[in-house]
Amino acid sequence: MPSFALYVVTDEVVSRGRSHLECAREAVAGGADVVQLREKTKSAGEILAIAEAIRTATAESGTLFVVNDRLDIALAAGADGVHLGQGDLPVAAARRIAPRPFLIGVSIGSADEALRAERDGADYVAVSPVFSTGSKVDAGPGHGLATVAAVRRAVRIPVIGIGGIDPTAAADVVRAGADGCAVISAVLSQPDVAEATRSLRSIILRALADRGPESA
Repeated sequence: MPSFALYVVTDEVVSRGRSHLECAREAVAGGADVVQLREKTKSAGEILAIAEAIRTATAESGTLFVVNDRLDIALAAGADGVHLGQGDLPVAAARRIAPRPFLIGVSIGSADEALRAERDGADYVAVSPVFSTGSKVDAGPGHGLATVAAVRRAVRIPVIGIGGIDPTAAADVVRAGADGCAVISAVLSQPDVAEATRSLRSIILRALADRGPESA
């Protein structure tokens, strides 16, 4: 299973004027393990063009590239995977369309949702949001570290935390059981995205190492 230690989600609102592609390139330069394209307002054709450019930017480094919501665009762009929400295409249906090694990740808010996602063929789950966040206005209130721990106990696949995670909280999320942290503003709102990515990934890797051999 690939590393999900630091998972950067692109966003043109909090990125100081950077495009999705610029966000992706700088995250890759900083060593991000995964880059997710998250774009909900542009047309399918526009999103595909961005996805194809990001696929090129991530391919040379071996960085995983995931598209939010849109399985069709993920497949058309040659992405490594898709990330689905609870209201998106069901995991079981997505898995029928896209067999492994194509990755399917799912946002969940409870251990029961995580178990269902695992049973239906998800490769990882993301507790969303761990803390309340302004970066995802549709995310709802934070579920907290106890939910991260409960999800970790419930499933065997990797668990990621997303939502309100900054450098001061990342290690706590890992200690609670997460195998990585997904972030938006924690790196994209910084003047130097590559350096912010590098620094945050170092914090996460140290926390994973301190947790011991059971960490993914």
